Amino acid sequence: MRLDKFLTECGLGSRKDVKSLIENKKISVNDNFKISSKDNIDENNDIIKINGEILRYKKFRYYILNKKAGFITAVDDPREKTIMELLPDWVIKKDLAPVGRLDKDTEGLLLLTNDGVLNHKLLSPKSHVEKTYMAILERDISEEDLEKLRNGVDIGGYITMPAKVLKIENKKIHLTINEGKFHQVKKMLEAVNNKVIYLYRISFGKLEIGDLKIGEVKEISLEDII
Repeated sequence: MRLDKFLTECGLGSRKDVKSLIENKKISVNDNFKISSKDNIDENNDIIKINGEILRYKKFRYYILNKKAGFITAVDDPREKTIMELLPDWVIKKDLAPVGRLDKDTEGLLLLTNDGVLNHKLLSPKSHVEKTYMAILERDISEEDLEKLRNGVDIGGYITMPAKVLKIENKKIHLTINEGKFHQVKKMLEAVNNKVIYLYRISFGKLEIGDLKIGEVKEISLEDII
């Protein structure tokens, strides 16, 4: 692999940017600074450093973000604050995209990756990836309404698939669905004459939010996901 390609895929900027880093002796290959952006390297065996810190090559990267309310699930937007603004500098943002979306006012687990094939697979209706939410409701929820949610409800011409529902408190539930219709959780509660006041995603497939605080990010591996 060419050195400049390696550096851009590590998220250090454009080819022009990384060429400047090389010319300014910020980059070394096996502790050698007499290098060119056109040099070929072995990304698995050569030791490439920036400012003395070793760069680890990863073709695909995976991160969990505990999304904060007030940010839209998008890479870029001219008017709204996006989730990308929540990511710290150490996150390599090149080609990074969210897997699915959370509403602007919804918080909790959001997976981000530059692995387009995995992104598509996880979002495919055939995958039936389970997503669990904690919902705070406007009214007490009855056992009858819980049963309706478990069996499927009409959310505007579409009957939802059976859901898993656990009542935590009179106005607090954990709801697990394996679909991803627009505003689905909110519409499901509206279908039983209730309203979601606050929504927080706890898990996505195998992934759980755990003790990750709102606004924080952590890097994970593919094995954590599948």
